[in-house]
Amino acid sequence: MPIDPTKTAIVLIEYQNDFVSEGGAFHGAVQGVMEKTDMMANTRKAVAAARAAGVTIIHVPITFAAGYNEITAHPYGILKGVVDGNAFVKGEWGAQIVDELAPQAGDIVVEGKRGLDTFASTNLDFILRSKGITTIAIGGFLTNCCVESTMRTGYEHGYQVITLQDCVAATSQEEHDNALKYDFPMFSTPMSAADFAGQL
Repeated sequence: MPIDPTKTAIVLIEYQNDFVSEGGAFHGAVQGVMEKTDMMANTRKAVAAARAAGVTIIHVPITFAAGYNEITAHPYGILKGVVDGNAFVKGEWGAQIVDELAPQAGDIVVEGKRGLDTFASTNLDFILRSKGITTIAIGGFLTNCCVESTMRTGYEHGYQVITLQDCVAATSQEEHDNALKYDFPMFSTPMSAADFAGQL
């Protein structure tokens, strides 16, 4: 599958301090899988190669106003964990994109992500279509949650979806491995950061 950089975007989901950095609300939960996949080093390599080739770089942080009024007063599942952990509050350190992947000139930062599927609560689809992008390569958090939700919708919307298998992490190795083994191949072309870089 040839990758045309002019029609490709790399979508970086939630590379924020609350996940990535020591002291972040969820760092302890994802640290083990992050280290095993070496996701930060791999993501930096993928982004550097993508940027050099002219691929569009898209950052998708999740943020909430203090008090979480944008979502239900009785959250359940993963969003309950966000509220209980006081995570991803707009303007605070935890919600900031980690310095080592900070947006650069020409990158796009997608606003408005409040849920799991990046397409559902943002204008990502509009941005991609207006730029003529047909291929998206996805990395970020969590393997079996926001990354998987975004992958599935990208597939349904007719994009060529690539999942960067060593640029993702989950809160347990089991969940991560299951998503990679059973779900990613159904809705994407899984590849390593090195494979992706090599095909640009």
